[in-house]
Amino acid sequence: MTSIIPERATRLTVVGAPQIAQRKPSWLKHQVPLAGPNYRELKQTMRSLELNTVCEEAACPNIHECWEDREASFLIGGEDCTRRCGFCNIATGKPKGYDTDEPRRVAEAVAAMGLNFAVVTGVARDDLADGGAWLYAETLRQIKLLLPSCGVELLIPDFRGDTGALRQVTDAEPAILSHNLETVRRIFRHTRPAFTYDGSLQVLDRARSAMPARCATKSNLILGMGETEDEIREAMRDLRAVGVGILTIGQYLQPTHRHLALQRFAPPEEFARYASYGRRLGFDHVESGPMVRSSFRAGRQAQSAGVWDRPVHVEA
Repeated sequence: MTSIIPERATRLTVVGAPQIAQRKPSWLKHQVPLAGPNYRELKQTMRSLELNTVCEEAACPNIHECWEDREASFLIGGEDCTRRCGFCNIATGKPKGYDTDEPRRVAEAVAAMGLNFAVVTGVARDDLADGGAWLYAETLRQIKLLLPSCGVELLIPDFRGDTGALRQVTDAEPAILSHNLETVRRIFRHTRPAFTYDGSLQVLDRARSAMPARCATKSNLILGMGETEDEIREAMRDLRAVGVGILTIGQYLQPTHRHLALQRFAPPEEFARYASYGRRLGFDHVESGPMVRSSFRAGRQAQSAGVWDRPVHVEA
């Protein structure tokens, strides 16, 4: 059993011990909306093609809203990640093989679902020379080939700072290139031991410099892992300093007792303060709230940042 204690933590983070029960506050008790026509159609398409998305696999609370907007997220690169982040529910292990046909199949799924916007993310693949960069770039190229109107966000790992790998992805020109910082400098090593705070900022800085003006970089922060409000504001300033245009901020929910312990539930008014502060810092779009996830309303974020236009569907 390993004990990891971030400074000023209100609860002991013990990996492998039962978590201390905490009642969810009222603002996290999500009411599932009635299924709309787009949601039902996408669900039927998914079942007929035997497809799976991150939205379903992660039991995302926002799936109804995103699918009604014809937006979905896909996980590429396999089921096993070569990194171990204490808050993440994706399995860590040795990846089984390298599926170079996956980009075509994902693109066919996007086209079959008639998506307006797709988020493509993946596990870290440190076993590959390019960290899986080709998979991201080729998936985007295949989507553009089959459904040019679909906007695409690529949510990438750090590729261990490999500039050539990052260039493969930026050359494909996604509407949004996303890399998640997730937490503040002080507890970064505690939560993301295989990444570095400055390394992640460098990825975002290089990506912004390499992409056309009508593309945006994006990142995410998670509250509840032992950070302070001043530290979140510092991280926001650091992200804005490297040109990040879109920022999402959400609440950490401990997946199992084997994950880092939840330190606190941030109230809605705190999220509102970050949204206001982000606008003052000059972000093009800040999505901040307890139920927000990195890919939540991704298409609307791209529209708000001015890097993608939603296709207009004319009724027959």
